Amino acid sequence: MDDYHKSMEEQIIESYKRDEEMMILVFAQWCANNGLDPHALYLQAYPQQEGNEALRKALALTVSAEEAGFISDDTVLGVLSLYSNDDLAYVVTEAVAERQSAKEIRKNEE
Repeated sequence: MDDYHKSMEEQIIESYKRDEEMMILVFAQWCANNGLDPHALYLQAYPQQEGNEALRKALALTVSAEEAGFISDDTVLGVLSLYSNDDLAYVVTEAVAERQSAKEIRKNEE
């Protein structure tokens, strides 16, 4: 019975790691789609995590905005919320606000 519980625990941990990696990939691709630097944004949220391996792997998997599917702001924020990644969600929210503000300024200049 002890081996069974250990095996289940390992499977749960691995599943969580895969899901967490998917969350980081969604974030990194959203950044790429919006012309943002995912590494810089991630470090704003987590300055102590320079050289984060999961982020490095996700960055290697991102594709151009033309190749990627659309990822809405709400989608990336929802995924971050699922993992209680509040610090990164805050940085993403600020980036969205800055993008919308810049869009408004350009619109008013026209």
